[in-house]
Amino acid sequence: MRTVEPTPRTKELQYLPPDDVAALIDLLPVPAAVIEMAGDGLDLLAVNAPFRVAGLGASAEESPVIRLLGGRILGFLQSDATQEEIAWRFGDEVDSRYFRVLVARRELVGSRCLITLVDHTSELRTEQSLRREMATDSLTGLSNRAGFSDDLEERITPGEATRHAVLVINLDRFSRVNACMGALAGDELLISVARRLKGALRGHDVLARIGGDEFGVLMSLDQGASDAAHVAKRIHAAFTNPFRLSSFEIRVDCSIGIALGSDIDGDAEDLIRNAQFAVRRAKKSGRTEIYHTRALDLAREQFAIETELRRAIENGCMTLNFQPICDLASGRITSFEALARWTTEEGVAISPNAFIPVAEESGLIVPLGRWAIDEAARTLAEWDARAGGDCGVKIAVNLSAIQLQRDHIGTLVKAAIDRYGVAGSRFTLELTESAIVTDPDRIARTMTALKDLGTTLAMDDFGTGYSNLAYLQKLPIDVLKIDRSFVTGMLADRDKIAIIRAILSLASALGMQTTAEGIETVELAQTLAALGCTYGQGYYYARPLVGEDAFALIGTRNA
Repeated sequence: MRTVEPTPRTKELQYLPPDDVAALIDLLPVPAAVIEMAGDGLDLLAVNAPFRVAGLGASAEESPVIRLLGGRILGFLQSDATQEEIAWRFGDEVDSRYFRVLVARRELVGSRCLITLVDHTSELRTEQSLRREMATDSLTGLSNRAGFSDDLEERITPGEATRHAVLVINLDRFSRVNACMGALAGDELLISVARRLKGALRGHDVLARIGGDEFGVLMSLDQGASDAAHVAKRIHAAFTNPFRLSSFEIRVDCSIGIALGSDIDGDAEDLIRNAQFAVRRAKKSGRTEIYHTRALDLAREQFAIETELRRAIENGCMTLNFQPICDLASGRITSFEALARWTTEEGVAISPNAFIPVAEESGLIVPLGRWAIDEAARTLAEWDARAGGDCGVKIAVNLSAIQLQRDHIGTLVKAAIDRYGVAGSRFTLELTESAIVTDPDRIARTMTALKDLGTTLAMDDFGTGYSNLAYLQKLPIDVLKIDRSFVTGMLADRDKIAIIRAILSLASALGMQTTAEGIETVELAQTLAALGCTYGQGYYYARPLVGEDAFALIGTRNA
């Protein structure tokens, strides 16, 4: 902002008569006045034309400068200062004017001073207009993300955070509306959603659009956390009726995350981040979620695991353990299931239950699966070399649903067996039911390619997922693996035995073999063998072993 600096001949003001003072300040292009002390008050010794035109008065009795700034000016004259600057707003709330007031004098002791006023109302109003525009969502007229943050900072004063909460509302399936009906329909829907949200909120709640299909609400907690839960229910209720878009009625639901001010240390912006974290959980759970510190701690732990796991895969720090799968009739080892294991650089063993879900969520399961296929083929080739020929066992590798969707498994397996000179018939690839139903046509093509390589295909955890007999009939599955949840405690549970009988009968009718997981006692092994199960796997035979011990077990058990 450009300001006009006054250039008064302030020294002469102490000695010039009033008529000469008036002539002097008339030369200034900005409102100016000479003020002098008169007893305990102030008097206007002279004013220039711009001062009068600005409506600042021609006498002390009518001048708002004396009335509103008199105390500041009097204090200045009674001090040792030679110059002081004052930011002054003059007028009512609707028609305010903003001045930069400069009070100056030459002598340290004197009864007169010169004041000049620079009007920067236009600049301030332009700045305020730009700020409002930058803080407003052009589509809905609500505050945007930046404006919402400003509202938080303004309303949540230090020590008052516990009396507030932030709700984040994220629309479900909004992208489908955009994709199917176009961006204009999506904009129309957002405007309608904003109106409904306003109707569901209390009068003093603050609504903003903080993302493409995400809205934020700042609310005060008059009765505690129950206020936030009550407002969330009202918001869900507002989405009960469909939205009318052109000739269509669209049903849209939302996910809501709540962050309470009691969960932050003072930074109001944390409320938004915490509520956004809670809304991601709400999308998974299907219900309104309230942010808890423990949930964030868990997310941070998982992020740390993801970072370390990525480095472990890239640096070749993962290993495979092998659990034997035995023929229930003879007790001989027919194959080993390869299981990924991870020990950090600090020597801490991380449970697969901790890192496998993280790998699946982050997509690291794809490079992990590629490594497992290659490492299993390498290990099998090493065992054959040590045995002086075929060591007599297969290796089974698990395939995740994500890897089946993103990778060319047939190409990967062929590359691995070619690289190490291992026959495809020595490989078993285990898929889950959930992996099959994600994209049946693609999975069917993948399984056909794997069968062309001579591999064995097993359906893992059969009976615990989306069992569909049509898949069993159409897909080239060789082995059904009976989940441990049916095997554990089956001797004392007739229902479990009935389920296992049904699975065994189904497998027999379809020409498939079966493997029972979770065998921990000889009684379980004998009973399953009597029922007609083909293979068994569990702690009764052995826990997962490192490659050296697994190879030694082949010689011991199959001798």
